[in-house]
Amino acid sequence: MFKKATIADKLFLTAAILSLIYSEILFFSGEKQDATFVGLWVPSIMAFAIFFRLINPSKNV
Repeated sequence: MFKKATIADKLFLTAAILSLIYSEILFFSGEKQDATFVGLWVPSIMAFAIFFRLINPSKNV
C-alpha cells in the first residue's frame, strides 16, 4: 500500500493523524470546543490530499 504512496501522500496522512491525536489530547484535557475544531481538520486534510491526487495523478498508479 505505501509503496505507491508519494512523499506528499505520506505528509498528508501524517498531518491528518497528528491532527487527530492533538484533538484527542485537547478533548481529554477538558478543551472540548478546541478539540472539536481541531478534529474537523482531519477530513479537510484528507479532502485536500484527494483533491491534489486527482488534479495531478502520478504515473506510477
